[in-house]
Formats: sequence, structure tokens, C-alpha cells
Amino acid sequence: MSSDETDSRDERPQFVLPLVVRIERDAPPARTDALETAARAVLELLTDGRSTGEGEWARAVADWQDARIRKVVRRARGAEWRRACALPGITVTGTEAEVRVFPPVPLDGWPKDLARLQVSGTDLDDPAAPGPAPEGAAVLWFNPDLDMSAGKSMAQAGHGAQLLWWAMPDAERTAWREAGFPLAVRTAPAADWPALTTSGLPVVRDAGFTEIAPGSATVVSAFPRTG
Repeated sequence: MSSDETDSRDERPQFVLPLVVRIERDAPPARTDALETAARAVLELLTDGRSTGEGEWARAVADWQDARIRKVVRRARGAEWRRACALPGITVTGTEAEVRVFPPVPLDGWPKDLARLQVSGTDLDDPAAPGPAPEGAAVLWFNPDLDMSAGKSMAQAGHGAQLLWWAMPDAERTAWREAGFPLAVRTAPAADWPALTTSGLPVVRDAGFTEIAPGSATVVSAFPRTG
């Protein structure tokens, strides 16, 4: 993207895509499960009938995509989660993770039941190292040199899935969607990361609003996985 295009996007009204992850005190989801579920939640929102054509969310989604592509992940439990689920949105489940995604809102226009939720506290762990990515799944390769919170990483996974969706030919999009958006989040081997970032695959470069330096490459998205 040229600097002129970036400036133009900055000058437009700014929106954010809210995502809420359910984190109960006694049963937090595994980190990778949460990241993968957040990525699929973004794809479900983008392809939902309410987000396209004359759908009720279509204008908000278009305005959001015309400006900076911002996503913010907050956490909820108990009554907070139930209140979040009462708002218009889509809940996506993983192995154990639950993530609800909502139509984009203005930066300063969050619904009060989402605005009161905490951004911090989304530190999650994997009880065991994830195995190889499943055959046929998109792979969102994370930068091995960056240390990000789970919430930040969930947003980055969503960015990676969105860039991949935009880059896909229509036939591959249809097949991926019909299969349920199979994808895997994995940390790239350090030796492979430089080649991944120059491979021509979609690369997420963070705007630097939180946690990491502007322009940092966070995710490289690959589809399909054939071995």
C-alpha cells in the first residue's frame, strides 16, 4: 500500500471490529484454540449475509474496510458473556474456545456492554504444543521473534485470515467456506520466517497502536496446506 493510500485511509472515519473471547476463571481456553477461533470468527462475519449486499451490517463493514482495519479483543465471563451474547453478532466455537464477533463500530461508539469489558487479562497458554497443521487447512504463520498477548495475537490472527480471504480466487473462497474455514495457527520456525515474508503470501504488518513497533510483520497467511 502506498503512503498516499495509507494517508487516505487514515483520513476516513475510523471503525473497529469488536471480538469478545469467553474466559471463565476455572476453564480458560487454550491459546491456539482461541487464536484459531478468532480467525474463523472474522471470516464468518465477513461472509455473513448481513455483512454483504443490502445486509443490515453491510454499510458498517464497508466503512470499516475503507479505513484502517482495526480489531480489538476483549474478555468476558459469566454475566458479562451473557450480556455480550445478547447483542447482535456471531458466536464461533473451537475445540473449547468461544469467540463472539460483532459488526464494526466507531472507535468511540462501543455499545456499553462491550465498552466495559477488559482488554487486559487475555493471557492464555497451550497445555501442550500444537501438532502439525491439518492437511488442507490454511496456516497462519506467526512471527517467532514477537511476544504478544493472547488478545493481541487473536486480533493478528483475524487480520491474517482476512488478508487471505481477500487474496483468494472465488473458487477457492467457495471451497474454503463450504469446508468451514479450516485453518491452523502455528509459530513459524525461526529459520523459515525470512523466506515466508518474501514469498508473495499475504503478510500482516501491524500499525503499531499497541504492544509492538509499527510495521512489524506479525503473520504470514498460507492456503492451502498440502503437506
